[in-house]
Amino acid sequence: MIEIIQDDITKIKADAIVNAANTSLLGGGGVDGAIHRAGGKAILEECMNIRAAQGGCEVGEAVVTTAGNLPAKYVIHTVGPVWNNGKSNEEQLLASCYRNCLMLAIVHKAKTIAFPNISTGIYRFPKKKAAKIAMDTVLEVLGTTNGIQRVIFVCFDDENYDIYDELLDQLP
Repeated sequence: MIEIIQDDITKIKADAIVNAANTSLLGGGGVDGAIHRAGGKAILEECMNIRAAQGGCEVGEAVVTTAGNLPAKYVIHTVGPVWNNGKSNEEQLLASCYRNCLMLAIVHKAKTIAFPNISTGIYRFPKKKAAKIAMDTVLEVLGTTNGIQRVIFVCFDDENYDIYDELLDQLP
């Protein structure tokens, strides 16, 4: 039910892939820029419509768009917190990202969802702490639904892959 791979999330075949977006939803660096470039203008156009309707996406929240040219049906955009030494509710906000993405996946009948390592790049969230929050939150939600059949954590670098792989090994 939970899989860890090291790959480029824009190449993953899943019903939904998650974009570590910024509040503007207009693309950026890292995962966000890669998804917008690979997915094409359809994603940006839908993000602009969301911005017009609700003004972007708040930290911890999530919105869904088409996946454009990507091998997925949907992109779920979530805005992770910038790490501020744990002084700004970052852990709860990161858990909200995962929870809200999973809820949107269920609403859109996505059976498979692929997550990047949210907030661990330029937002500087400590990788081990972020991985534990991600895994715990996903397991918590999976325990309450049978709507999602597979969750893939797509790690871009060796360090994140090793952290997630170790967490997966510790599961009963």
